[in-house]
Amino acid sequence: MFHIIEQERQWRRDHGLPPGFESLRRSKPLVAVGADCPLGDTTRMADYFHGIDGLGGIHDTHKHLTPPETWKSLFAQSPPETDITSTTRSETKDDLSSPTSLFTPSFRPSHLEILRILDENPPDTISVIAIGPLTNIALAASHSPRTLMRAKSILVMGGAVNVPGNITPTAEFNTYADATAAARVYALTSPNPSSTMPPPPPPLSETPSLEEAPAEPLPSYPPKGELGDRRLKVLLFPLDITTQHTLRRDEFDAKTKLLIAKGSPLAEWTNAFLSSTFHKMETLHHGHEGGSASLSLHDPICVWYALTSAKDSSKWSIKEGEDLRVETAGQWTRGTYISDRRDRKPREGDNGEDEHVPGDTDGWLSSARGNRLGVCVQTPGERALAPLMLDTIFA
Repeated sequence: MFHIIEQERQWRRDHGLPPGFESLRRSKPLVAVGADCPLGDTTRMADYFHGIDGLGGIHDTHKHLTPPETWKSLFAQSPPETDITSTTRSETKDDLSSPTSLFTPSFRPSHLEILRILDENPPDTISVIAIGPLTNIALAASHSPRTLMRAKSILVMGGAVNVPGNITPTAEFNTYADATAAARVYALTSPNPSSTMPPPPPPLSETPSLEEAPAEPLPSYPPKGELGDRRLKVLLFPLDITTQHTLRRDEFDAKTKLLIAKGSPLAEWTNAFLSSTFHKMETLHHGHEGGSASLSLHDPICVWYALTSAKDSSKWSIKEGEDLRVETAGQWTRGTYISDRRDRKPREGDNGEDEHVPGDTDGWLSSARGNRLGVCVQTPGERALAPLMLDTIFA
């Protein structure tokens, strides 16, 4: 992405246009490498939908838009400066320790960078946007739960609460891909985190492969007394709300067709991978033919909320305090969000420590047990996001 944006900025300059993307220049993002496997199972991929590279295979079909492989070296510690390394750099004229002009590579794993940023800023000033499996957030929580709880909020694209899933009949992919991580993160929203902590996953093998979960499960959180009174604030953006916000093929084509003809690298690159996505929607779902083929703007909704909710909160609605728990061990229901739909009166006044209460298995009726998630149930409009995105990206 950064590679394409650099090309796009140059193309715009060459055509007498404002280069755009000034926020990247003013506040260069830090990029860190995350975990390479989930906490609780083998790695699950969505390459059947997004392609082997996550972008519809464009690294093979559009090689001229693909950055050189040397970018990987940016995330490795530079060797000590010696006469040999100095001579090599001068001869190759390629300083791999220098970051791109649009981002700064980190030598720390992403969960430690998350904790560093939270620790260096006042509480309730940093929001974390999680648009994939929650593995890195769970690692941060395990390393220092009290530091993670300094976050203003964790905005999570994940889950299917009252609608079908998109990877199984009941599960959404991000949660399904690491259900253990999601369950552990959500447990920090609970008055009593131990009440919703998932059981340790069974060992996969004596010598796990690179695609398997770590051999040793993460430890439990400290007792609630040691965690203090503060709890993690998680806002969930499930399929229930994200699926309704779509980008149609015909509106995308109308915005980009002329730009592609003029040679815009960004328009060409975006068209390459979105064409693959629109085609996949046609092959998998009913009602996605021709210009009416559309894709849901799952991840952008979280960013939209982060950028606009503070300015006009009346257009957003969050249902607070939802006790949603993630199934981590079910044969058919892994990654499913479970809630109590019974018409039962809650139990008040208990301390949340009793694990076995007659008539209330697992403490669903307890006011001191269970998770407390916020769930987005209203946005500024289902058709408001797509034109806003297109106008912003291709301004």
